[in-house]
Amino acid sequence: MNKRLVGKEKEELAAEFLGRHGITVLEKNYRCRIGEVDIIAREGDTLCFIEVKYRSSLSFGYPEENVDLRKQKKISRTALFYIGALHYDGKVRFDVISILPDRIKLIRNAFSYI
Repeated sequence: MNKRLVGKEKEELAAEFLGRHGITVLEKNYRCRIGEVDIIAREGDTLCFIEVKYRSSLSFGYPEENVDLRKQKKISRTALFYIGALHYDGKVRFDVISILPDRIKLIRNAFSYI
């Protein structure tokens, strides 16, 4: 299976996981001229921008370790564009969903706005 199909499959898995944990998915693969965010969701009164990372093994480290500073900046700028378009002024959080073959983990507040 190619990387794009695997990524889409894992993002669907992440969306289902969020739903089972009471988190409402608002957007999947949100794209704008600034960048993209895998999932935008709401948990209570908090808007969540979520990056999904998958690794088939730990050979190259944990999936969440791949959300580097450059990626965090891109997600932050995309989130700012999204909330600006909605005129949203509530709570915002940046999360990562880390997926390995034998587990899925939500890391709330994985990073701050950069």
